[in-house]
Amino acid sequence: MMRLGIVGAGAWGTALAVVAAAGGPVRLWAREAEVAEQIRNSNENAMFLPGVSLPPEIAPTTHLSDLSDCDALVLVTPAQHLRSTLNAIDTAGRPLILCSKGIEAETQFLMSEVAEQCAPASAIAVLSGPTFAAEVASGLPTAITFACADDDVATPLITRIAQPGFRPYHSSDVIGAEVGGAVKNVLAIACGVAAGLGLGQNARAALISRGFAEMSRFGLAKGARVETLSGLSGLGDLVLTCSSEASRNMSFGKALGEGARAADLMADRLTVAEGVFTAPVLARAAEQLNVDMPITGVVLALIEGRLDAREAIDALLSRPLKEERI
Repeated sequence: MMRLGIVGAGAWGTALAVVAAAGGPVRLWAREAEVAEQIRNSNENAMFLPGVSLPPEIAPTTHLSDLSDCDALVLVTPAQHLRSTLNAIDTAGRPLILCSKGIEAETQFLMSEVAEQCAPASAIAVLSGPTFAAEVASGLPTAITFACADDDVATPLITRIAQPGFRPYHSSDVIGAEVGGAVKNVLAIACGVAAGLGLGQNARAALISRGFAEMSRFGLAKGARVETLSGLSGLGDLVLTCSSEASRNMSFGKALGEGARAADLMADRLTVAEGVFTAPVLARAAEQLNVDMPITGVVLALIEGRLDAREAIDALLSRPLKEERI
């Protein structure tokens, strides 16, 4: 039976541990000793996923060396910490399933490119799609993209994690799955700003639609496939993340729309709004690829304090009129 090691005991890592535990043993690494102790003593992660009873098949640890007997590793650390995490683990050629959504700031690498550099002997897969952790952990149904270029690697891993309420769809387009997961976080901040300003559902729908055009332009420039971008890890995740304040990125944007400062919000948040870190590197990458991403640009200006929320929306509305296209 395949033993999975999950690196990261935040809400999503813990939810994935619940799913994986239905198919066999799971080792869950937590950075915080108090999280591991609470899971061990009370079968709950009250800090990140309160109210969910965790199955006994989940074995918590604070030592990365305890993952050495796992057959595959699931990486659920924040995107900007993936490299340091991989450098601290003996990957030993085991398959790596990447669940971090973002772009590395220093290198502009997608997470798969970081993993390929740090663990060249390991097969790389990406798990991405419309998944709020609390719903997944509660057994509510969802479908998700499992992207891996090697079918022989993908098949047993998909079989291992699939459950009646958790349905992975295989794709060989790793880049497309990653682009969707990274870009949607920035766009969700924009939708949150519109909500905070009270601009209504029409504005949100317009931002999702034009945001998807930005995602598509960037993804195609990076070599992604159109069907991936319009699938679960692209459009599906975008719609979910831009439609509910359960999204960290949308709630962050809503607070900006209500007048909060980005620096104050980041200093006071337990969990990470990845779009804040992704926006500057995404804007730079888009400029280098000559890809027009106006929503991303105004989100960055808002985060950096160069525009306030109303000015950011006005900047989008005052753009020249043009033909609708991707």
